[in-house]
Amino acid sequence: MNPSTESDSGAPRKKPRLALLLATAFGLGNLPKAPGTWGSLAGTAIYWGLLRLVRRSALYLHDTYFVVDAAFPLGVVLTMTIAIVGVWAASRAADYWGIKDPGRVVIDEVSGQHLSLLIGLGWSVAPNWKYLLAGFILFRVFDIWKPFPVRQVEALPGGWGIMADDWVAAIYAALGLWVARAFGL
Repeated sequence: MNPSTESDSGAPRKKPRLALLLATAFGLGNLPKAPGTWGSLAGTAIYWGLLRLVRRSALYLHDTYFVVDAAFPLGVVLTMTIAIVGVWAASRAADYWGIKDPGRVVIDEVSGQHLSLLIGLGWSVAPNWKYLLAGFILFRVFDIWKPFPVRQVEALPGGWGIMADDWVAAIYAALGLWVARAFGL
C-alpha cells in the first residue's frame, strides 16, 4: 500500500490540496534546488513587505511613533498565524506523503525566518538590506547546523517537530542579530 494515495481501508485518500499549497509555501518547496532557502527568502520578503507597509503608513499618518508601536502586535499576530497554519499544513503534508519531515515542506522556514527577523530586529530598525541579509544567513546557518536543542525538538510529533526546530533556530539567529546590532554592524 502506498501511504500517500490510499487510506488504511484501501480506499483512495483525498489529496489535502490546501494543506500542500500552504506547506510548500505556494509551491516554493517544489523547486528542485534548495527549497528551504526559497522558503527562508519568502519569510524575509514577508517581514520586509510588512515593515515597508508600516513605514509607508507611518509617513502617511504623520504619527510614526504610534504606528510603529501599533505594528508590532500586527507582526506578532502574523507570526502566530503562520506558525499555527504551518503546524496544521506540515502535519497534513507529512501524513499525506508518508514522510516524517518532507523536504518539500518549507512553511517551517517561512515561519522561522520571519520569527528570527521579528525578534532580532522588531520594528525599530529601518529595512536595511544588511540586517535582512545577516538575519537570512544566520537563520539558514542555524537551521542547517541544528545546534542543541534544535535537533532535539525535531522529535516532537507531526507538524510540531517540523516547525519547532525552525523556531529554535530563529531564536539563535535573533540573538546573532542582537549581537550584530550591539556592535553596530
